[in-house]
Amino acid sequence: MATQEETFKKLVSHCKEYGFVFPSSEIYDGLGAVYDYGQNGVELKNNIKRYWWDFMTRLHDNIVGIDAAIFMHPTVWKASGHVDAFNDPLIDNKDSKKRYRADVLIEDQLAKIEEKINKEVEKAAKRFGDSFDETMFRQTNPRVLEHQQHFDALHERYKKAMNDNDLNELKQIILDEEIACPISGTRNWTDVRQFNLMFQTEMGSTADGAMKIYLRPETAQGIFVNYLNVQKTGRMKLPFGIAQIGKAFRNEIVARQFVFRMREFEQMEMQFFIKPGTEMDWFKYWKTQRLAWHKALGLGDNKYRFHDHEKLAHYANAATDIEFEMPFGFKEVEGIHSRTNFDLSQHAKFSGKKIEYFDPETSESYTPYVIETSIGVDRMFLSILCGSYEEQPLEGGDSRVVLHLPAVLAPVKCCVMPLVRKDGLPEKAQEILNSLRFDVKTTYDEKDSIGKRYRRQDAIGTPFCVTVDHDTLVDNTVTVRFRDDMHQERVHINDLRDMILKAVDMSHLLRSLAE
Repeated sequence: MATQEETFKKLVSHCKEYGFVFPSSEIYDGLGAVYDYGQNGVELKNNIKRYWWDFMTRLHDNIVGIDAAIFMHPTVWKASGHVDAFNDPLIDNKDSKKRYRADVLIEDQLAKIEEKINKEVEKAAKRFGDSFDETMFRQTNPRVLEHQQHFDALHERYKKAMNDNDLNELKQIILDEEIACPISGTRNWTDVRQFNLMFQTEMGSTADGAMKIYLRPETAQGIFVNYLNVQKTGRMKLPFGIAQIGKAFRNEIVARQFVFRMREFEQMEMQFFIKPGTEMDWFKYWKTQRLAWHKALGLGDNKYRFHDHEKLAHYANAATDIEFEMPFGFKEVEGIHSRTNFDLSQHAKFSGKKIEYFDPETSESYTPYVIETSIGVDRMFLSILCGSYEEQPLEGGDSRVVLHLPAVLAPVKCCVMPLVRKDGLPEKAQEILNSLRFDVKTTYDEKDSIGKRYRRQDAIGTPFCVTVDHDTLVDNTVTVRFRDDMHQERVHINDLRDMILKAVDMSHLLRSLAE
């Protein structure tokens, strides 16, 4: 049986082979941590974005969208704190010359201790069978207790070092835990230092007269600086939200795990403006709403969990992540943060403009508080692929690779295939394709045996294959083959559209979330 690491490598290869993701500038040997989305990848990505956008702007009457520019006045980033404080703690191994994030090394160490505990629990569960009491075992087993004490002590120490921004202590933890470089295997570390993640460039005609500007490291500030524009032109009343999908850029030193951490990426963010004092209620509301959105895709409720932040940003009073179980562990796909009134207050201070809300009910003006939901499109894309990918053994020793993608997100919804390339079957298949193309993304395939064609569609996650045979010309019925269980059903052409739409139309999914 393949390890999770091997499975992930196969998934990365699968993404290239089937037109989901390509290394950027590959003919020039690529560019580190930058990727291009292929013909199937862009369809899946666009469907994810549409699912999020429609959830935000259609299911919530008080949320509207904008599309702000990537370039912004440089003072924006001074006000937001990114110029002075947008840093990662980095450490180098002197032997391998490789650079790592100190916090990631320590978090990986914590995960290893957690794994040791889980292995002890798994062994005991096998040994004791139905009579196994996991809670009691965790509370009494000496080995588990020893590992748990180690975990708790390290966790507390790490949390304090991060909150205090104590770089010397982060290095000392790495030394005390005897964390070695994965490449060299040595513990010959440099000091930990901070590195600003923003890309900068110049705007202007000459080097002397050019203004230093930044590629935005997040999309949120474009929303905050447009708060007054949207509020006034839309006559918005609190509470209300502003949603945006757009590119962001971070000069990640430790970019890794395929599209999980990239230097150019896409975010889907919504800033929800509220009355001060109501933030904890709205924070809980958006936690519930966002988790339901993820779970509605049907990848498995056990694949998600909340992870509260160890270190709160100085402006936040609550923060949690929604994590998805990737092949390399539970990882963040979305953050939900209570940002208080920090952003609007900072922009008011640095711009000299009054950024407040006049409350008609109380006749008072105040700076709204904000709840943020921020999701990485690329991470969401990766989580869906990881949750859908299966190497499935079949009868007779055969096997297939299938992507069990949520049908509403699948790049192609239906592939129409003539059984043979003659006798009028291709023409009939083309006629069916033309009748479906206005409702769903449909393709046509007539090359190779029908079995090979099915396998190709399984590999890109197409929910339905429609085969046109000689009987079709007689009775106007086709064979519909279902991706997940390979079940086949004879369906009249007139019923085909409704049957497919019932499974792939996003409105059905959105309705289930609105109930």
